[in-house]
Amino acid sequence: MDRDRLTAFVDAVLAVIITIMVLEMKPPHGAGLADLVALWPVFLSYVLSFIYVAIYWNNHHHFFQLVEAVDGSILWANMHLLFWLSLVPFATAWVGEHSLAPIPTALYGAALLMPSIAWYVMQTVIIRKQGEDSPLRRALGRDLKGKVSPFVYLAGAALAFVNTAAADLLYLGVALMWLIPDRRVETLMRLGRPRGN
Repeated sequence: MDRDRLTAFVDAVLAVIITIMVLEMKPPHGAGLADLVALWPVFLSYVLSFIYVAIYWNNHHHFFQLVEAVDGSILWANMHLLFWLSLVPFATAWVGEHSLAPIPTALYGAALLMPSIAWYVMQTVIIRKQGEDSPLRRALGRDLKGKVSPFVYLAGAALAFVNTAAADLLYLGVALMWLIPDRRVETLMRLGRPRGN
């Protein structure tokens, strides 16, 4: 299968996920500024989740520049990732409505943890398909951010039961870490390495 069909499908699903998240932001019942300010936790949870979805879209775009064709295992690994990402709007809405509550904050951490695990699975499947001289493996290098992120999400989910603000800071920290432009794939492409398998 051509990878362009898969990436177009991912683009569509992520667009729907973002649309669902923004539709969950209901306007205030009152017409005053205080009514609007009261919704800041909902807005902040949306912003953080939007950033996460954008990070996944950006990295997916880069990864699949190194994939010529996809097979069934890559398709299912990709669907596994999309399944977990599709739950982000639910977790976003719940933590936005109950920003200082431990269980919604922990669930939000789990909603961030599971796509990171699914991402690792997809990455592993692609590398296995590409073989020993995998362009993706060369581009990833040690992949420190990818290895650290799940543990930070897990720590944030556990910390939510002690201090929700500290858990939220951990979630924000991972997002900020991934916002730093990642040029590994672009560097490999610029060096003229072969694409795909």
